[in-house]
Amino acid sequence: MSEQEHKGQQDGPQGSVPGPPPPRVQDQPPAAPWNPAPPPPGAWQPPQGGAQQPSANPWAQPQQGSAWDSPNPYAAAGPGFPQQHGYTPPPKPGIIPLRPLGLGEMMDGAFQACRRNVLAAFGNSLLIQGIITALTVGLGFGMISSLEDAALSGASDDELAGPVLGALTGFVGLGIISLVGVMVVQGLLVVPVARATLNLRTGFSQMWRIARRSILRLAGLALVLLAASAVAVTVLVLLFSLVIYLLGDAGIAVVVIAVLALAAVTAWVSVKLALAPAALVLEGTGIFRSIARSWQLTGRNWWRTFGILILTSMIVGILTQILTIPFSFIIGFAGASTEDPAALVASSVLLIAVTLLVSAVGYAFQGAVTALLYVDLRIRREGFDLALMKDQEGPHTQDPDFLPGRHAVPMSRKAPAGPPMGMP
Repeated sequence: MSEQEHKGQQDGPQGSVPGPPPPRVQDQPPAAPWNPAPPPPGAWQPPQGGAQQPSANPWAQPQQGSAWDSPNPYAAAGPGFPQQHGYTPPPKPGIIPLRPLGLGEMMDGAFQACRRNVLAAFGNSLLIQGIITALTVGLGFGMISSLEDAALSGASDDELAGPVLGALTGFVGLGIISLVGVMVVQGLLVVPVARATLNLRTGFSQMWRIARRSILRLAGLALVLLAASAVAVTVLVLLFSLVIYLLGDAGIAVVVIAVLALAAVTAWVSVKLALAPAALVLEGTGIFRSIARSWQLTGRNWWRTFGILILTSMIVGILTQILTIPFSFIIGFAGASTEDPAALVASSVLLIAVTLLVSAVGYAFQGAVTALLYVDLRIRREGFDLALMKDQEGPHTQDPDFLPGRHAVPMSRKAPAGPPMGMP
């Protein structure tokens, strides 16, 4: 190669400053595996101190401080990456997260539902308990007055039997009314609790308006359960009497063992039927269908349902005693220290009012826990949380009489999805 040709190769088209001749191929060091050659002069370089750019070598280790150093690299890398290694908590639009609930979440949710819907929760329970208490007090005073009048008039034992029988009949009727009232309270509380799961508040009149079609069925459910219990007790009494008549003293031991076994069976059946009022109101089913739904939902969850119901009853009972006993001592001591009849009546009325208020709060909280237990079991068995999410996104949440989950179809009842396209 001549000197002029060599000089022309070094100058180039722009007349750049001539440099040293490039090394020969055999003099260049071998390139590292999977590492491309450095970019030529004049190529674009990433700005210093800016965001990290993708490396030209896809197998190179990520630099310190890059997006891949985060616990969820797919989330930090950008919206185009799937959230495969991240955790998205379930939505919580209202008092509970829309997923299977724990015991603490259930208790807290029941408290929140009662706190956010004071009139719908406590007012309903207070109204029904007040009616029952007024009937009880009136019946008691009527029975005492009848017996006093009969005793002062010198009536015989046969004449006293009439007022006593009438009082007993009245108390039996009062017990039936009390059972119906408890069933109505438990069923109506499903309305504010279910609406509170989507952060919807419920007023007192609004709750009665939403559940107006279920009140008679709740009363019918209470009467059906009461009639079944009465028939069972009558049959058992006749059977035990026959056993004692045939076996004598040995029959008494058999009856005692049978009574203990029947107590366990009664507890089992009571838990199996505990969710029938909630199913009747929220699903709009009939009496016997609600019984079947409660029986189905508590299947394979009996012990958990039993434990939650017993624990709730113990909490309510202990708190009721803690709040009621001191007032009973104070009011009783104040009434005993005076001989004024008006003061005695006032102290009795005050004691009844305090007991009524505490009982109403306890019934409301217990009914709210039972309603959330029903929601939890449907979430676990039927995907009820998906139905609530769908209801939350719909425009019908603006309806003042909207009841979440009313038309939800359990996943177990839905038709199975067909095969993918292109497959037989």
